[in-house]
Amino acid sequence: MLTPLKQPIVFELEGFYIPPGFGPLLFFLALLTYLVVLLGNGVVVFVIVNDKNLHRPMFVMVCHLLVCDLLGATTVLPRIMMHFLTGQKKIAYIPAITQAFFMHTYGVAVQTILAAMAYDRYIAVCEPLRYYAIMTSARLHSCCALAWFLAVVLIAVLFGFHMNVPLCGRIIQHVYCSNRGILGLACIPTPTSDIYGLSMTWSVSTGMFLIIAFSYIRILCASVKQGRTDSRIRSKAFQTCASHLVVYVLFEIASLTIIVSYRFPLLSQNIKKFLSILFIIVPPAINPIIYGVVSKDLRMSIIRLVTIQASHRSR
Repeated sequence: MLTPLKQPIVFELEGFYIPPGFGPLLFFLALLTYLVVLLGNGVVVFVIVNDKNLHRPMFVMVCHLLVCDLLGATTVLPRIMMHFLTGQKKIAYIPAITQAFFMHTYGVAVQTILAAMAYDRYIAVCEPLRYYAIMTSARLHSCCALAWFLAVVLIAVLFGFHMNVPLCGRIIQHVYCSNRGILGLACIPTPTSDIYGLSMTWSVSTGMFLIIAFSYIRILCASVKQGRTDSRIRSKAFQTCASHLVVYVLFEIASLTIIVSYRFPLLSQNIKKFLSILFIIVPPAINPIIYGVVSKDLRMSIIRLVTIQASHRSR
């Protein structure tokens, strides 16, 4: 008979195996990664919020995506840094649930926001004359709010299954907390949560993929058709949409890496754990660069901001 734990419950994350003397180095690398994420996403968000010329649907949605990236990175990286520096592995029940909740919210919100961005690009390319009539300010904010609302509600229902589930273990065999990692410590089977989690994951991934695929197939057809008369239209459409597709593909590759890594039992646990956190490191670090390089308006705004700041300091 397993004895259920009583509150206050304190879990212990398995974490990485850290060779003696390597803790400070790993802490520095994690800190550097986090600073890159904070600086890149923070600068782009700051520029979009403060430059009225960028208060357009595409840039507003980019801003939401980068805020989501900041959420994902901030949920995991600070605790990993503390683990590297101090060896701290313990985490209380409420912080563990909070970390897991925001991790899963990030995973769903990225996909819903990218789907909203694909819809916006579809309207912009396929209905250019009616774009601002369709994508009004109210509809823009409704799309963004719906993307976040859908993610929060789906994950809130998922974590609703944690209520009244007795836990009999303390060691979470990962570097961060997740729904499965916590419910894996339950004293009883949790089939309802398992079925809902798998169904929700499949539905969101498939649904958002279909929306994005439909949007870009229509964009491709419209661009080829319009490009017969004016090649500049086709070039501009491809340039605008390429960044969104690259961001989506990056996130999917980073997510699939987690699944694929567990199909290779010979891989060390440290490598598997590292691969499992790539989806909250690679997209947040690269997304600001992608949008900053591709979008001329955003790039010029960032350069203007840097120039103004440099001129103020030189005075």
